[in-house]
Amino acid sequence: MKEQSAAGILSTTIEKVRELVDVSTIVGEPINLEGGLTIIPISKVTYGFASGGSDFPSKSNKEIFGGGGGAGITINPVAFLIVNNGEVTLKHITSNDNAAERLVGLVPDMVDKVTGIVDKVKKNTKQDEA
Repeated sequence: MKEQSAAGILSTTIEKVRELVDVSTIVGEPINLEGGLTIIPISKVTYGFASGGSDFPSKSNKEIFGGGGGAGITINPVAFLIVNNGEVTLKHITSNDNAAERLVGLVPDMVDKVTGIVDKVKKNTKQDEA
């Protein structure tokens, strides 16, 4: 009985967290504006849950179980994906908290710079061959 009760508390807690958080919570619904501009909100979701219980002494032979569970969720908007004329940009709205987030934020700029350098080298090579 006590395993079923503890499992039931944990199962219910996880089920409620799943109801609150899904993919559309993290990557929001696209907002289409005039001129072909689309804005997609991006959020960071942090959650935690706990449950526990205990058997209580009883004068009868019946087992008595008491327990509880709870969860906490934090949803923070962190960025917007902006799609304009086929170009996608990421606009952060929060400060970068750690090195990994800063690195991910630098990737689009790095790709643009490397692409620019490669294009420039190709252009110079074609001019030298002509």
